[in-house]
Amino acid sequence: MPYVLVSTQTRMEVGPTMVGDEHSDPTLMSFLGATKRNMLGNHFWEYYVNDAPRIVLNKLESCGYRVVSMTGVGQTLVWCLHKE
Repeated sequence: MPYVLVSTQTRMEVGPTMVGDEHSDPTLMSFLGATKRNMLGNHFWEYYVNDAPRIVLNKLESCGYRVVSMTGVGQTLVWCLHKE
């Protein structure tokens, strides 16, 4: 998978950080130390880590991912990364 979306809500200094959905690469999710969860009321699964986004972005950079874009949506921050 060449693209990864990383997001966090409200507190970007401490996490947690969402790092993938139910279709994400399980090997990459394992490398990030991500846990798969389903929040009450959601009809989808997501992977998250307790690390701050900065830690996650550093780990992804070490795997060859680069930030393509970043935006804020309400109290959520989202980064899009791509791997060549």
